[in-house]
Amino acid sequence: MSDESRTHAALRHAEQGASTGVKWAARIGYAARGVVYLVIGGLAFLAAIGPGGQTTGSKGALASLRDEPFGQAILIAMAIGLVCFAIWRAVEAIRDPDHHGHDAKGVAVRLGEGISAITHTFLAIYAASLAFGWGGGGGDGGNSAQSRSGWLMSQPFGQWILGAIGLAIIGVGIGQIIRGYKEKYHKYLRMDYQTQRWADPVCKAGLYARGVVFGIIGIMLVVAAWRHDMFEAGGLGEALRVLQNQPYGWLLLGVVALGLIAFGFYSFIEARYRRIRTT
Repeated sequence: MSDESRTHAALRHAEQGASTGVKWAARIGYAARGVVYLVIGGLAFLAAIGPGGQTTGSKGALASLRDEPFGQAILIAMAIGLVCFAIWRAVEAIRDPDHHGHDAKGVAVRLGEGISAITHTFLAIYAASLAFGWGGGGGDGGNSAQSRSGWLMSQPFGQWILGAIGLAIIGVGIGQIIRGYKEKYHKYLRMDYQTQRWADPVCKAGLYARGVVFGIIGIMLVVAAWRHDMFEAGGLGEALRVLQNQPYGWLLLGVVALGLIAFGFYSFIEARYRRIRTT
C-alpha cells in the first residue's frame, strides 16, 4: 500500500470514529433531555393533583435531583448527557446533517439548533455546579428569564428584539404542534410498523404539550416587550404556573404535565430510533 493510500485509509478511519462518537453523543444527549422532561412533567403533575409537586423548569428539575439518593452521581451523569446533547446540536447547526438547507426556513432551523447547543451547554454547567457545590440552589429559570429580558430591554432597540424573540418562540411552539399533527418526526426515526403504532401517540402528545408551553413562553415575552416590564417574562416553570392559575387550572396543568412526560419518552424514542447522520 502506498503512503497516499495509507493516509486516505487513516483519514477514513478517523472520520468513521468521529462519526461514531457524534452518534453516541446524540443518543446519550436525547436520553438526558428525556430525563429532564420526565422530572418537569412529573413534578407538574403532582402539583396539579395535590400539594406534593411544583411547577418548575429545567434548572428546577435538575435541582430537585440533588437531594435524591445518589443525587451527585445522577447530576454528574446529567451534566455529561447535556454536554453530549449540546455537541449534537452544534453538529446539526454547523454541518446540517438533516439537510435543512440555506433558505430562510433552513437557516431558522439551524439557528434554533445553535441556540439549543448554547442553552444545553449552560444547563450542563448548572448540573455540574449542583453536583460539586460550585453554586447555589434551584430556581426554575423564571428569575433568570426576567433578568435577561430586563437587560435586553435596556439595550438600543432591545424592546423590539425581545418582542421578535417572543414571536419566534411562538413560531417554534406552533411548529412543534404541526410536527406532531403531520407526523413529520417520522422521517427522522427508523421504526418498524409495530413500534410506530405505540410510539405515535407518545410522540404526538409530547410535541403538542411542548408546543403549548413554548407558545405561552413566547406570549409572555411579547407582553413583557409591549409593556416594557421584565416581570411579565418567564421560563417554562412560569408558563406552567400560568396554566395552573386559569379556571380549571389543575386540569389544564395535569394534561400538559402528562404531555411533558410524554415528551420525555419521545426523547427516549429519539435516543433509540433517531436516524443520526453526521454529513
